[in-house]
Amino acid sequence: MMKTAVDVLYRDLDSSAALNEVITKKLEKLNRFSDQIMHSRVVLDTPHNHKHKGKQFRASIEIDIKGHPIAVTQNNESIHLAVRDAFNSAERKIKQITARKRTLQ
Repeated sequence: MMKTAVDVLYRDLDSSAALNEVITKKLEKLNRFSDQIMHSRVVLDTPHNHKHKGKQFRASIEIDIKGHPIAVTQNNESIHLAVRDAFNSAERKIKQITARKRTLQ
């Protein structure tokens, strides 16, 4: 199984070994759904939106699948929940793409 290249970027946030581990595990799971993933980029930051009370975190995932780049962004008061929701959304999109490719073959 090919190891997908991944960049994890933290903006205005401290890097977290625990989060990095979660992201790596979730990306490995995504690789089970598609062998077409070339590269992934995960950006974790805090959007500067002062309308909300309480801090918001944003997890953005860009996944480079041959011919079908995916971009997902989720906001949450918990960075861990933002990451989880973003990966859940990315997983749904990858499943849709792979299902579509199967029907085309």
